[in-house]
Amino acid sequence: MIEFEKKLETALKAHDGSEDASHDVYHARRVKLAALEIAERRGEGDKEVLIAAAYLHDLVNVPKNSPDRSKASRYSADAAEPILRELGVSSMKIDQIKHAIEAHSFSASLTPQSIEAKILQDADRLESLGAIGIARTFYIAKAMDSNLFHGGDLFAEHRKLDDKSYGVDHFALKLLKLHKTMQTEEGRQVARERTDFMIAFLKQLANETGFTYPVENELWIDEETALSHS
Repeated sequence: MIEFEKKLETALKAHDGSEDASHDVYHARRVKLAALEIAERRGEGDKEVLIAAAYLHDLVNVPKNSPDRSKASRYSADAAEPILRELGVSSMKIDQIKHAIEAHSFSASLTPQSIEAKILQDADRLESLGAIGIARTFYIAKAMDSNLFHGGDLFAEHRKLDDKSYGVDHFALKLLKLHKTMQTEEGRQVARERTDFMIAFLKQLANETGFTYPVENELWIDEETALSHS
């Protein structure tokens, strides 16, 4: 399996001509590790399918502000097929890997049908949470040439949330609710822990910038989070 992983990494590096550090080989490795951990906890899931899908799920990277963003996972699934055939993966497993890749994306809005697809989706979404999630949010904000946060209204109390202009707004619009979208209980548990970490970061950011964290605003802290802190 280690030799298989090396070949997948080589294929990924050869295919990826971008400099997007949020979807590089290290991202793929972290998704692989998270997927295998979830599978181990559950006691189910084909490791070969999970490893291949983890390495190739972002094979075709479409910028977040592109109108074709929702098609990225389908492009990646199609691009993965010839690589997998060259590596001698069976046709049945190739179909399973392609489904997992296509269904993993948030923007694709596809329901994962297999346990491998559910695990991969959870593993990839965990990358948007916790310390890595915070780092990626601001990295992407910079890459999109937007501001890190609104210095005069940090939590959008008197304006409309806009994560295309302010990185912090993305927490309220997507990240703090992402734990609710997890497909497995194991993934959901990790997601809750990482969500709590992000809320602690936002509270510290509020302290350092002269704002008060809006604990009564459901956009910034939901009922489940409130209960976990009570």
